Amino acid sequence: MTVRLDAVDWKILDELQRDGRMTNVELSRRVGISAPPCLRRVRALEEDGIIQGYRALLEEKRLGYDLMAFAMVHLISQAEADLEAFQELIAHWPLVRSAWMLSGDVDFLMLCVAPDLRTFQTFVLEITAAPNVRNVKTALTLKQAKNAPVVPLEAGLPRGA
Repeated sequence: MTVRLDAVDWKILDELQRDGRMTNVELSRRVGISAPPCLRRVRALEEDGIIQGYRALLEEKRLGYDLMAFAMVHLISQAEADLEAFQELIAHWPLVRSAWMLSGDVDFLMLCVAPDLRTFQTFVLEITAAPNVRNVKTALTLKQAKNAPVVPLEAGLPRGA
């Protein structure tokens, strides 16, 4: 369900995506309203689930995760219970940064990080041995062409009134 947002709400979202660490006073200055109503709006956006949280973006390679790869998993069965069971497994695999259930030939696409190829290969064996897994295809990344962890607010989506 889409929540109706006004121009100030959109400005708040845009500013917080750029810098989620700024103070409420700085945010209110940037969006052109006083601090108390700005804080109320941010809290409302959080309560509505539009702002889901705040986190630091870390550089994997500087922390020793030199390998980034995609794992494409094809399951034997796509019954709802089997899909949910595989999602539960994904939730407990720390090398999986993000995962998507897909339509088509691949059931799940997982973005993985690992410190080295050997660790990733061991992890692929773990995925392959998981219940209901037919096969796993992998693709090692060579270079990241884009990393935009933001919603494109300027893309002209409907913005309410």
